[in-house]
Parts: sequence; structure tokens; C-alpha cells
Amino acid sequence: MTDAEFDILDELYFVISFADLSRKTGLAPAALEPALRTLLEQGLVRSYWPDPDTELAYEESSYGAIVRDSFFLASKEGLLQHNTR
Repeated sequence: MTDAEFDILDELYFVISFADLSRKTGLAPAALEPALRTLLEQGLVRSYWPDPDTELAYEESSYGAIVRDSFFLASKEGLLQHNTR
């Protein structure tokens, strides 16, 4: 797990928007997008769209179009990996 991925998981104990996640981690959107993609592909993060109550399964084809309007939350596996690092 990279330092950026660790910092992202550190903020995902509660559902948070992409914009707030970018602000809190200090990662520019262009850096945050690929890190989130990796975490989603590994099953360490869950995505929600179009609101924070509607979980949306990760799909590579639609990720780029909706990522900045999505919300995120660490999965149980993501929290375990974050806490054991």
C-alpha cells in the first residue's frame, strides 16, 4: 500500500465526497483518481453515486465519468489493511 493509499483510507471511516477527500488528503484530483481506482479494484474501498446512500459497484468503463461526483467509504477489508500497516 502506498503512502497516498494509506492517507486515503485514513479519511474513509465515514462516507466522504471526492472533493472533500481531495481537500483532506491534500491530493490533487489527478493524483487521487488513480489511487482510488487501485483501492476500488482491490476491494478496499466502496463507491457511492449519485448520493452517499446508493452504493455503486466499481465499473472500469464508467469510473472516469463519475468519480468526481462520487462518494467513498473504506470496506471492512480496507479498514483491516489500514489498521495493520
